[in-house]
Amino acid sequence: MKDATVVKDTLVGEGGGPRTTVRRDAPRPAGAAEAARRRKKLITLTRPWLLLTPSLLVLAGLLLWPLIQVGKLSLQDYEVKFGGGVGTFTGFDHYRDLLSGDLLWRTVLPNTVFFALACVGLTVTLGTLVALLLNRLGPTWRLICSIAILAAWAMPAVTGTYVWIWLFQPQDGMASQIAGSLGLIDPETTNWFTERGPFYAIATLNVIHHGFPFVAITVLAGLMTIPKELYEAGELDGANAWQRFWNITVPTIKPVFLVVTILSTIWDFKVFPQIYLMPGGDGSNPEVYNLGVYSYIEAFAKNDYGAGAAAAVLLTVLLLAITVVYIRTLFRQGEEEL
Repeated sequence: MKDATVVKDTLVGEGGGPRTTVRRDAPRPAGAAEAARRRKKLITLTRPWLLLTPSLLVLAGLLLWPLIQVGKLSLQDYEVKFGGGVGTFTGFDHYRDLLSGDLLWRTVLPNTVFFALACVGLTVTLGTLVALLLNRLGPTWRLICSIAILAAWAMPAVTGTYVWIWLFQPQDGMASQIAGSLGLIDPETTNWFTERGPFYAIATLNVIHHGFPFVAITVLAGLMTIPKELYEAGELDGANAWQRFWNITVPTIKPVFLVVTILSTIWDFKVFPQIYLMPGGDGSNPEVYNLGVYSYIEAFAKNDYGAGAAAAVLLTVLLLAITVVYIRTLFRQGEEEL
């Protein structure tokens, strides 16, 4: 089969009526048309990637290359020397030692997981409650309260951590003095930072205080998109406040709750300064290690860079798994909406 190009020319004929003449160009081979279609399809597929190439190269340099170097370091015994360092390949020995040790399974991993889950649940809950409160306020008070809570979010993590350390300082800390006046503790002998439970309770308060403004402002933005008619219809049907929230608010802004939950999970799994800066969190108390602190202590305090890199890779794998779940859930949510 051969393709031919047909061109129609319209002329003015006798009596003013149109006269159409048909001119046929030389037939074109079917292979040329197929090649043109393939070329057009190739351009359509490659053009977005060509436009994204500069950004992908920057991300590869900033993220992928360091990750490759950390993975490479985790397979070595690395010794720092003047003017550089020397690495001896050891295979998966560091991973084997890490995964076979009791410290990881009994202390480090439980601290990391349960601390992150507690922080995420409480942060999202408090942020949602604050967002519901802000949504009921007038424009002026909403602006004032939003600025006030954003001050907590803008505070650096280091500064916020030292504030919480000062509040729970043994003997003269405000929380210690209040608990002592109520007869709950003896301020002279109680140290909140030596026990695993109180230590992570304070760290949880610190993380919640620093993270709930993001959740509150994000959920508030979602609440302001919900038509008031939906709540009015719910009230006419006899739904109480909880039923209106669960059956109207949550389904309507479900993607917003999903985003803040997953992002909070990623952030709270890799918490470092809130643990490391607290008394005992810098390595003197192994009972309060999480994965981030454990990796840092192994690499820089013990100069075992391979073991520290292996712990960092393990944390990265956990975060990548969470990210994959996050992306798949978002895609599934988008397909359901379509």
